[in-house]
Amino acid sequence: MNKYPVYIVSKGRWENPLTARFFIKDNVDFKILVEPQEYKNYCDVLGKKYVMELPFENLGVGSYPARNFAWEDSIKKGYDRHWLFDDNIHKIRRINRGLKIPCNAKKALQTVEDFTDRYENVAITGFNYSTFVVPGCSDKKPFYLNVHAYSAMLIKNNMPYRWRLKYNEDVDLCLQVLDNGYCTILFNAFTVDKTSTVAKMKGGNQDELYKNNAYEKKVLKTKSLEEIWPQYVKTIMRYDRPHHYVDWKGHFKNKLVRKKTIDWNKLKNLEKNFKLKKVKEIKNKLLQDFYKEKK
Repeated sequence: MNKYPVYIVSKGRWENPLTARFFIKDNVDFKILVEPQEYKNYCDVLGKKYVMELPFENLGVGSYPARNFAWEDSIKKGYDRHWLFDDNIHKIRRINRGLKIPCNAKKALQTVEDFTDRYENVAITGFNYSTFVVPGCSDKKPFYLNVHAYSAMLIKNNMPYRWRLKYNEDVDLCLQVLDNGYCTILFNAFTVDKTSTVAKMKGGNQDELYKNNAYEKKVLKTKSLEEIWPQYVKTIMRYDRPHHYVDWKGHFKNKLVRKKTIDWNKLKNLEKNFKLKKVKEIKNKLLQDFYKEKK
């Protein structure tokens, strides 16, 4: 089992619960949080074992109440941290030498848990998106420090901050913890494949908050964040639409604080926990060589 509980927040996607399905395949224990009117639909698809019913429905404020419910539930159960995933993730990858290799989710989560728990002051650890890790560049950095983490997050429980915004709630939470001296970590060594919001996957915020992706709502999303964090956030035009901009590296210089209870000279090499398994013919020459070396 994983050290910390795993939650997925979902709405309107019982017909295609991507994250839940690949977690089941990879033997990850989890709970998918759904509203009462959709509880039976999700149970029929995934089984009651994996489904948790929320005590509210159709609030019209986005996913932050469900996210806070997961936070409080993990505290009640005595955990120090909890995982929170979006419902449209379908794979985790291990990035090595520019190669993006599909990875067992359970092992990836365990590795990130172990790394995070080496430090006193890590508030949020997240997986970068696979598309954002560029071979020969960002893949050489195992993680970024003090930046925006999103969609797949390991969150420290004993903090006074909570999810609170209808839009850009993940940016706001990261700014809350960074502004108060904590660190965030965004992993490049492990990444997630996520269905793009551009694809307009049915359900989720695409139906409830961003229907038709109206220009006015794009302005509202960015401006609401700027109003709360004027010292960090600017509204700019990017990709022909209004977008928030935060100079993460320019604003935040928080340092990782090592736990003194750990003998840092005796840390295990976690790389030994991973073995390559060929599931189909390998056509990529670099991957062929890598497999021959590591198998």
